[in-house]
Amino acid sequence: MLWLEAHPEIKPHESYRSIKLFLFARIDPKFLQFLGGDRGRQANMKIRFEEVTWGGVKVDGIPSLDNPKLVAAADADYLVDTDEVFGVAINGDVRACPLRIMAWHEMFNEVIGGVPVALAYCTLCGSGILYETKIKQFEKPLVIGSSGFLYRSNKLMFDRHTLSLWNQFTGKPVAGPLVDQGVELKVRPVTITTWAKWKNKHPDTKVLSLDTGHFRDYASGAVYNEYFSGSDLMFPALVRDEKTAKQKDFVFGLREAGGARAWPLKAFEGGKVFNDKVGLKNVVLVGDTATRTVRAYYRQDQTFKKAGDSTALEGPGGTWKVDEGFLTGPGGEKLPRAPGGISYWFAWENYHGDKTTLFGRD
Repeated sequence: MLWLEAHPEIKPHESYRSIKLFLFARIDPKFLQFLGGDRGRQANMKIRFEEVTWGGVKVDGIPSLDNPKLVAAADADYLVDTDEVFGVAINGDVRACPLRIMAWHEMFNEVIGGVPVALAYCTLCGSGILYETKIKQFEKPLVIGSSGFLYRSNKLMFDRHTLSLWNQFTGKPVAGPLVDQGVELKVRPVTITTWAKWKNKHPDTKVLSLDTGHFRDYASGAVYNEYFSGSDLMFPALVRDEKTAKQKDFVFGLREAGGARAWPLKAFEGGKVFNDKVGLKNVVLVGDTATRTVRAYYRQDQTFKKAGDSTALEGPGGTWKVDEGFLTGPGGEKLPRAPGGISYWFAWENYHGDKTTLFGRD
């Protein structure tokens, strides 16, 4: 796999495609709906066919949670304070999605605050990305699942409308009818934090229920614990630069017009605040290394510094409140949040390469 990735100039023999599709079909005939016929021809794909690999499960072998059942925070007695959650807040609708549940499903399709969204969690690359699923091509929002395929240790999603394959990390279609249709899913902010901190900040939050319709061991640390705690990748991928961040170090990444930038999670030790720039945008970032929590906001030309804790920043005019949607000033001014996310360095560097800068390496 590493050799293939390192040698894009090598073109496969004409028999390679048919042999590979035959083997995929032996595992699950449904794989052909993604790559059979003209879909799997290199001229019609945005990734290299020879680097598409089987991830160990069949189509929907990692089942998505579609319109999952929810409970009130007070009824989520299965959670302990240190459990990590993905926190989402849209138009006053607040949700907590425990990673110990999401690691078994890696996807939910839901409407939050009137906005159709899908949370795509790639356990292999440590990233949870919240995408809007309504696109102009269709009247109804897309419903997204896990294909069972991987590309460079990153899951390939699929939409149930066109059966196009999508790159989980970029939100762009890579095979199928939606390729070259100008489609890119819009990213919404999502927060990783502990259940205790999220519940304290959002006492009215709703939480995923254990009643998912699937039998899984949803206990804390029951899934991927060895992978999460180790330094090795399960599926090899090239990492060209590990001087500042090792392949499975967590980073917070932002993509904006004109560029991409990542900040090692360890840089936020002690709740450090950074006034920085990515692409054409000025941003301020506040983080908590212990809970893997980083929030970024478009600061315009203003400068901020650390306040007493991670719930506020000191800025022009006084204290600004850190919240899920905005950084709110003492006079009610609002600076919108930037939709960045946490991932392993190997995934960010692999997909952005020379297009990204890295804080601490500059």
